[in-house]
Amino acid sequence: MLNPPFFINVPNFKLTDTPTVTVLRKKNALNYHKTLDEYSPTPLLSLEAMANRFGLGAIYLKDESKRFGLNAFKGLGASFAIQQILQNKPEVEVFCTATDGNHGRAVAWAAKKAGKKSVIFVPSDTSLKRIRTIEKEGATVIQLNKNYDDACAHAARVSQTNNWELLQDTAWEGYEHIPADIMAGYLTHFKELENQLHPEGFPNVDIVFLQVGVGSWAGAAAFYYLQKYGKSCPTLITVEPDGSAGLLDSFRFQERCAPEESQFTIMAGLSCGIPSLSGWELLKNAVSIAIRISDEEVREAMRQFYFPLGKDEKIISGESGAAGLAGLRAILKSAAFAPVREHLHFGKDTRVLLFNTEGNTDEESFEQIIF
Repeated sequence: MLNPPFFINVPNFKLTDTPTVTVLRKKNALNYHKTLDEYSPTPLLSLEAMANRFGLGAIYLKDESKRFGLNAFKGLGASFAIQQILQNKPEVEVFCTATDGNHGRAVAWAAKKAGKKSVIFVPSDTSLKRIRTIEKEGATVIQLNKNYDDACAHAARVSQTNNWELLQDTAWEGYEHIPADIMAGYLTHFKELENQLHPEGFPNVDIVFLQVGVGSWAGAAAFYYLQKYGKSCPTLITVEPDGSAGLLDSFRFQERCAPEESQFTIMAGLSCGIPSLSGWELLKNAVSIAIRISDEEVREAMRQFYFPLGKDEKIISGESGAAGLAGLRAILKSAAFAPVREHLHFGKDTRVLLFNTEGNTDEESFEQIIF
């Protein structure tokens, strides 16, 4: 019998002091980002027609496809982490990482802005379009016959051998500070929401959907909400692909683990293995529900964004970017999620926050899905 596509967690809402939490409390990346010529807050949209169709009070969308001209949010983390590293080690010449696409492009972009080189390793299932996009930022891109986890391990070994600076957005034992700086960079767009969504200082959303790859971005969100609201924080729901649900399986087994069943997914940015150590430490205390979704559910969500209802704005959302909406749709519509619906008590006053974490980062794939 297949495991259910969800796990209902009982979070303790505790923010445990860890090296990562210390960094997140201490550093303010927003001040740095405001110094960049490319910086402006990404828009927050209200999808009123969609909310009415779903019988909800409101659906808000933070559109990160507008970030830095990079078509994804990852530049927030890479730029801040590189700035932090170069403050202490200006002699660094090469930054290296493994990536499914968006993080690698962000590292290449930020390294080029700093006058440095970058070497980016990508797993075997990375599309040629994503590779070419990273190369356009000036990086040397090397495709490996490996999965994401093995590509990360390879990047770490090669960086040590060549005296390159590893800039990985996943943490493991002994490698936590740089991923924490990356997570600190991600906090910028949550802080932007304070002026866009709830300037009065109390969250006026009830449910927040968070896409999960390695879990660093979602972990940053968990920190933000725990730090600011404690037990009063909105309900956090994580969304992963069917073929790469490492966080969901970690909840099931109550320890950090790789996906029990791993398979190809079109959600390339979420196609990862074992969750980041620092991400898991935060998410297990903050997340109420973890779910997994199919590729077809994401295709339908992308099309719903692109062909909006009523006067809602058209949204260009890639496979990973639409995962939050796909998760919301699945919970509202699928019989498999009936226990989740009962747990959440959706109604006409429920306010939901989604993030479009990427635009059409693979244009060929996007057009095949939309048209």
